[in-house]
Amino acid sequence: MRLKRLDVLVVLVVATVLCVVLVAHRHGGRSAPAVLASPTLTPGAINPDVTQTNIGTTICVRGWTKTVRPPVEYTNALKAQQLREYGLAGPPSDYQEDHLISLELGGAPTDPRNLWPEPYPRAADVDRIENELNAKVCSGRLTLAQARREEAALKHEHG
Repeated sequence: MRLKRLDVLVVLVVATVLCVVLVAHRHGGRSAPAVLASPTLTPGAINPDVTQTNIGTTICVRGWTKTVRPPVEYTNALKAQQLREYGLAGPPSDYQEDHLISLELGGAPTDPRNLWPEPYPRAADVDRIENELNAKVCSGRLTLAQARREEAALKHEHG
């Protein structure tokens, strides 16, 4: 027996709905909460070793951030503390301890005023934006100060 076009359409719609339900169930049926960086708890802090005049030997060198990135033990302990301070629930693995002023823009690596718990998947989106701002600074399209202001505003206003 041949299926009619309407029957095929119904089967496709049902299959699509089932896929959506399965994906929602797999991810807990919830999305990560929007978390804005607190201007009080996380105002941001910069690394005094990074300036506009030395970006060519610091943030614009591929791999430079690895030389200043804090150890995971430090950021995990700080994340646990800040999750409480921010009043956030859920497992720590749902969050990335992120720099308000990213290492890509010369943010202070270990200063708690520059770190905050940012939920996934937003953290991954913000990582892309941080890399774009770094590229603009390194190409001369933005000054370091301008990029830092844009990044701080993004994280304080949109998470």
